[in-house]
Amino acid sequence: MADNSVEMTSSTISYKNHRFPPQIIARAVWLYFRFPLSLRLVEEMLLERG
Repeated sequence: MADNSVEMTSSTISYKNHRFPPQIIARAVWLYFRFPLSLRLVEEMLLERG
């Protein structure tokens, strides 16, 4: 029986030369994919939080 499992590799995301800290980028991506929001609405929500 052949082993057809896919090896999962964890790669580190580089935030080098980005304008915002990694925590803010991660929160924006989570909001965008979790809720039916536009990028503009995500930006406005993050601006309100500071």
